[in-house]
Amino acid sequence: MIRFSNTDRRRLARCCHALSDETRLRILERLSAGERCVCELTAALGAGQSRLSFHLKTLRDAGLVRDRRDGRWMYYAIDPEAVAEVGQLLGRVAARPQHQLPVLV
Repeated sequence: MIRFSNTDRRRLARCCHALSDETRLRILERLSAGERCVCELTAALGAGQSRLSFHLKTLRDAGLVRDRRDGRWMYYAIDPEAVAEVGQLLGRVAARPQHQLPVLV
C-alpha cells in the first residue's frame, strides 16, 4: 500500500488539478521550449490575457511554473525541480507490483 504524507498528498492533488485543464497543458507545452512572456502566450494560444493569467496563477500556485517581472512584463517558466518532484510522487503509484494493481470491472 502506498502512503503519502499529508503534504505530499496535498501537493499532488494541487498539481493534478492544475494539469486537468487542456489550456493549462497547452501553456506547459509552450513553456517547455523555455521562458515566455504573457504576451507571447496570449498570442500563441489565442486566449485573452485575463483568462490566461487565471490559468498561469493556477499553475504557479501548484508550483509547476515560476514567474518573474521585467519592467512591465511578466515572464513564466516551468520549474523543473517541482515537475521532477511531482513525477517522483506519481512514480510511486506506478511502481506498485502488478499483483497489487486494482482490477477495473
